[in-house]
Amino acid sequence: MTHGLSIENDQKAAKVQFNAQDPHKQTIVLVGIMGAGKSSVGRRLAQELKIPFFDSDDEVEKAASMTIPEIFSKHGEEEFRRVEARVIERLLEEPRMILATGGGAFMNEATREIMQKNAITVWLNADLETLWRRVSKKGGRPLLKKENPKQVLADLLTLRKPIYALADYEVASIDGPHKTTVDAVRSALNV
Repeated sequence: MTHGLSIENDQKAAKVQFNAQDPHKQTIVLVGIMGAGKSSVGRRLAQELKIPFFDSDDEVEKAASMTIPEIFSKHGEEEFRRVEARVIERLLEEPRMILATGGGAFMNEATREIMQKNAITVWLNADLETLWRRVSKKGGRPLLKKENPKQVLADLLTLRKPIYALADYEVASIDGPHKTTVDAVRSALNV
């Protein structure tokens, strides 16, 4: 019986170690389900680090000249994901930044690989009740425009957690001031 890491884990550990060597030069990509706080935490983190902030959802809307609900309604989720992947790839060609991604972006294997190759990925992990409190305050979430949206959110969380866990770092996104989560990200990354 061996106790070593698998090749996949060795590669992930090597990437984390590589990124940790100079996190001050790396783009930081925030991933997680809707309501995890990616945009709010990302904006504050970028301000503290004095680097640019981008939200991939905002950039998709600019590129498509439509809101995300309009894209979903007129073209469907598949087309939205295609545009989202292109936008994220373009953004990651830019110098160091904080990038908040849409909740489903990390689910796309090709998009995830681009993120992991070109940035430090941080999963903002929040429990279902925290997520529900946050997302139920806002409309405009196309994936929740269904009967029993809280159950839809719970199902999405269950489905996506194993993929989000592939991020380089996991940071708890708790109820309370966003500054708490910003500080936790900075502590995890030593930035």
